[in-house]
Amino acid sequence: MILNTTHNNPEHKQIIADLIGSPYSLVQKLKMKGIGSKRMIIDEVSPNMQNMMNKVSDINYANIELRPKGIMIMINQGLNNFTWIIPYYQLVIYKVNGSSLHAQGRFIHFRNSKTFKENKRFFDKLLDEKVKYDMQFAMPQSV
Repeated sequence: MILNTTHNNPEHKQIIADLIGSPYSLVQKLKMKGIGSKRMIIDEVSPNMQNMMNKVSDINYANIELRPKGIMIMINQGLNNFTWIIPYYQLVIYKVNGSSLHAQGRFIHFRNSKTFKENKRFFDKLLDEKVKYDMQFAMPQSV
């Protein structure tokens, strides 16, 4: 689900909390050593997300925030902000010349640049959180 979060809307906070959980507390953020990525350059997006990209030849940026049951990708388009909410069970990550996140029939590809390399620890943390979430619903091994 993609929300226009340019202006504060209490309904959006409730929708986000229902889909991917409430934000982590300050203590949890400190234990995890941060829950947000640095901004990354968007290289390519799916055709159904083109309306959120800058029309001119500007560079598009996004950053990611972890939540207990998913992630939020915040996309900046000039003065507008969009938030793509992805529960972990829908998230698929590909590591191809950068990183590509797929969910809900959409994708976003981040350029393999200096800003992306600075986020390597964040992506490791993202994968760990996704695996932890998926292991809650793993089928027991038969003997």
